[in-house]
Amino acid sequence: MAATQTQANPSATRRKIPVIDCDIHNAIPSHKALHPYMSERTRRHLETVGTPARNGSYLPRGMPYAARKDAWPPSGKAPGSDLKFMQDQLLDYWNIEYGVLNCLIFQDMRNVEFNAALSHAVNDWQIEEWIKPDSRLRASILVPFEDGELAADEIDRLGDHPGFVQVLLVARSMEPLGRRRYWKIYEAAARHDLPIGIHFGGVGVGPITSAGKPSHYIEDHAGMCQVFQTQVSSLVCEGVFEHFPTLKVVLIEGGFAWLPPLMWRLDRSWKMLREEVPYLKRTPSEYIREHFWVSTQPMEEPPKQEYFQQLLEHINADEKLMFATDYPHWDFDSPSHALPKNLNPNLRRRIMSENARALYQF
Repeated sequence: MAATQTQANPSATRRKIPVIDCDIHNAIPSHKALHPYMSERTRRHLETVGTPARNGSYLPRGMPYAARKDAWPPSGKAPGSDLKFMQDQLLDYWNIEYGVLNCLIFQDMRNVEFNAALSHAVNDWQIEEWIKPDSRLRASILVPFEDGELAADEIDRLGDHPGFVQVLLVARSMEPLGRRRYWKIYEAAARHDLPIGIHFGGVGVGPITSAGKPSHYIEDHAGMCQVFQTQVSSLVCEGVFEHFPTLKVVLIEGGFAWLPPLMWRLDRSWKMLREEVPYLKRTPSEYIREHFWVSTQPMEEPPKQEYFQQLLEHINADEKLMFATDYPHWDFDSPSHALPKNLNPNLRRRIMSENARALYQF
């Protein structure tokens, strides 16, 4: 349930429970903001060659930067790029205890060496411009994830830095994320006890659907769960969790109502086809329940309250569901409006803060 600052009254949320926001999008105000964190070679390449165009891979948004109307700072910077404005509008206003930054830039470039250099610069920029100035903020490590070795190098460089709490990937990748080309990422993440965050978005190698490109943004926005289903299935069926038994994965901004039916379907198929994947020692649903966390935004809302309660039970919401605002995007969820008013108070507290506190070790 999206709500802007002017629509929501935060007072009740501020008084009763702490809030940990697991999906805040910070943005660079311009490429020049990264110059102090780049080598001369990378800076020259960025200024003369630039970054590749998305070639229409993203369908049009109703608002520039996919931002809510009131998220533009007075400074004129892009939404999410002004720390002071973010503090006023989100962190202070909603009394956020901790916030996890997911900077969605550069992750899926095909020039992996250039991507690695830019990821390095963005991560150092996050330390200096976001983590150090505000002790409430933590960040996700950007990595050139289409090259496992380069990505692992960046994880090893920053994996023990207290300001970073997960490794960030995007949902649409060149291949399903269970493939061995990505395993060095998981090995490095497990080595540093960092979750893998998989966020809505990415370009991939083809249309978002298996039947071609859709006509409207609504289809892209609602249909991204297809990609998340593919990634969950791939990570489980390729045996990633048998090889990396401590690995944790967070599905961010992908919804979660689709997860129980996927577990049931995979379990049924596994019972008939388990000979094909002999390395799986348990049912797919057991791996999913143990290794995956999900964020609240966007949240499917069934027409009856009892259906929603059943959904929360199916996904182990008391352990695996974590609150997210998606600030500053247009479908922002406010802490006071995101969950039903009659939700069990203990469960509300788990979702709003304690599940994230346990996972990210706040």
